Amino acid sequence: MSSLIERDRASLWHPYAPASATLPLWAVEAADGVALRLRDEDGRIHEVLDAMSSWWSVIHGYRHPVLDAAAHRQVEHFSHVMFGGLTHQPAVELAERLAAMTPGNLERVFLADSGSISVEVALKLAVQFQTAKGRPKRQRFLTIRGGYHGDTFAAMGVCDPVDGMHSAFPGLLAKNVFAPRPPAAAKATPAAMEQWRADVERLASEHTDELAAIIVEPVLQGAGGMFAYPAECVRILREVANHHGLLLILDEIATGFGRTGELFAADHAGVTPDIMCVGKALTGGYLTLAATVCTAEVAKAVSGGGAGALLHGPTFMANPLACAVANASLGLLQEGTWRADVARVGAGLASGLTPALKLDGVTDVRTIGGVGVIELRDAVDVAAVTRTAVEHGVWVRPFRNLIYAMPPYISSAAEVQSIAEGMVAAAQGVQASDGVAA
Repeated sequence: MSSLIERDRASLWHPYAPASATLPLWAVEAADGVALRLRDEDGRIHEVLDAMSSWWSVIHGYRHPVLDAAAHRQVEHFSHVMFGGLTHQPAVELAERLAAMTPGNLERVFLADSGSISVEVALKLAVQFQTAKGRPKRQRFLTIRGGYHGDTFAAMGVCDPVDGMHSAFPGLLAKNVFAPRPPAAAKATPAAMEQWRADVERLASEHTDELAAIIVEPVLQGAGGMFAYPAECVRILREVANHHGLLLILDEIATGFGRTGELFAADHAGVTPDIMCVGKALTGGYLTLAATVCTAEVAKAVSGGGAGALLHGPTFMANPLACAVANASLGLLQEGTWRADVARVGAGLASGLTPALKLDGVTDVRTIGGVGVIELRDAVDVAAVTRTAVEHGVWVRPFRNLIYAMPPYISSAAEVQSIAEGMVAAAQGVQASDGVAA
């Protein structure tokens, strides 16, 4: 009988991979807490710590009893109903929680079914807002280089124009306006900050009549390179948006719910956006769900515009099962010790990754909140780095020239230390494969 991995290769398509990819696969046999039990293609079992939180979403760990119970309770009532003309308690409770948790006066919640869709909705909101205000030509967006906002078309259009997917879809993506990437948080001089401010203000002035909004990932760019930049830059963007009549959209899909050390990355800057996107950790990694949250001003303008409605409506919008688990996940955050947990994870990564700085192929080691990054001089061999990390008891998913971790908040100090050691070992393995003495 064919193995699960063989059957996978015959029929499935994995993210950012060709069909029938030859990259190594591991079959997940169990997941509990921070740990995964994997079976490789030779049938061997590997017990590993998940440094990825399953792409940054499983912040409370696997099989959390509170989240399991929430899912079971909702299944006993109903798992899904359409949201057109109907409502239900999990959705209403979730909207109230999000309005209470998010910064400032964000109070109107549109529940989407993925992070990319929440960005699409935010961009639509901005264009519909400007049209309702009598500025229908404002249909482009100002953003910064190095960003990543999702893989659907409008979201791709505000991703980095070089490192994103613009070249693969010429003619299909909107021509947006890209400011330089902000100075790195660890290297931002007053002169560099002033130059960046001037560049942003110049671009906003040149394109004011065609811009609907500014959109950025605040403080930390995720899939664009795990790049941290000063909170002051977010305050500058708020000022520029106000001056030119633009909305400010903050994409907190990766950074929201504590990952950077504040509940939302916007809190580092003390800024309230007009629109915020959240997802990933919203349900603790149990089910796909995202949200676009906006101010009453935005909601009123769009609702009173020519269309009379926000022009979007996913089939699985406000799925009751996902909303119920999201409420339980947000409850764990509100009642728990997430701030101390993220600080513990961050401190462990900072100390545990420091030895990587001694490796010749490493150009930087950085942390922010519960995120740790080893930046290499050259692009990583994903298969080789992943195998090395697994052999050292850690699951990572490197990309470009980065080996990084975003562990679950429940990770103990010892588990974080093991994760860091596995990452350093993987970076050391890169040196060895390049013929550099390890």
